[in-house]
Amino acid sequence: MSRSLDLFLAALAPMIWGSTYIITTQLLPDGYPMTVAVLRALPAGLLLLLLTRQLPHGVWLVRSIVLGALNFSIFWWLLFVAAYQLPGGVAATVGAIQPLIVLYLSKWLLGQSTPQAAVIAGIAGLLGVALLVLSPGAALDGMGVLAALGGAISMAFGTVLTRKWQPPVPALAFTSWQLTAGGMLLLPVALFAEPALPPLDLNAVLGVLYLSLIGGAVTYFFWFRGIARLGPAALAPLGFLSPIAATLLGLILLGETLSFLQGSGMVLVLASVWLGQHALRNGALVAPRGPR
Repeated sequence: MSRSLDLFLAALAPMIWGSTYIITTQLLPDGYPMTVAVLRALPAGLLLLLLTRQLPHGVWLVRSIVLGALNFSIFWWLLFVAAYQLPGGVAATVGAIQPLIVLYLSKWLLGQSTPQAAVIAGIAGLLGVALLVLSPGAALDGMGVLAALGGAISMAFGTVLTRKWQPPVPALAFTSWQLTAGGMLLLPVALFAEPALPPLDLNAVLGVLYLSLIGGAVTYFFWFRGIARLGPAALAPLGFLSPIAATLLGLILLGETLSFLQGSGMVLVLASVWLGQHALRNGALVAPRGPR
């Protein structure tokens, strides 16, 4: 399979993740972030386990728990803390530092070089996200900023370690291990920290199914598959596509408007994604293909 197709499939993941906010706010009951996170991860992981019929054992059980915590449990928990403490634009802007963290973790943990153009692309993408989603006079909260930064660090470590720890199983099975572990770790938090979920209407059921099957099983399979084939540094800039997708959905479905600065930010984000991929394709950073 060509690199372009691998990139396209991986890019679908953050683009679909961009719909999480609108699905959650428009279809699901308010005030159950951790419960929704469990419903997003755990059923998807169990379904993929049923399909693959491969369970982790030995060191892979421990690694699956670590990766599930980094990519899902810790990341989503801190993401929701940031969402409650900060305006959405501030949280998204702080989280947009993740591609830069991935670049340096790839150098440290995977021994890969870091092309200067890729760093410039990461900084440009961060500025583009700020222009796209950051509103004037947005308030800062120290705890919220730390939570957003911690979430970015957690996901960055999870992304790089997913590449470093490539098991002798297909990507679908590896995805099922991580989703299941992440959902299991989130389950007690949701049970003790939140009230019982009220009865769901049809729209809420459809929203949960979308978040779990499409936003969980399908997207994370594409994402982890891309990490195995292309390396984490190649995929990290694609995360900038998520706020673009969220903005476009707001324009189309909610009738929101796009200012000149927001439009400029969108162009800058897209340019940074292109520059980052160009730098990595022509540099020495692309990882060899892992197990299929």
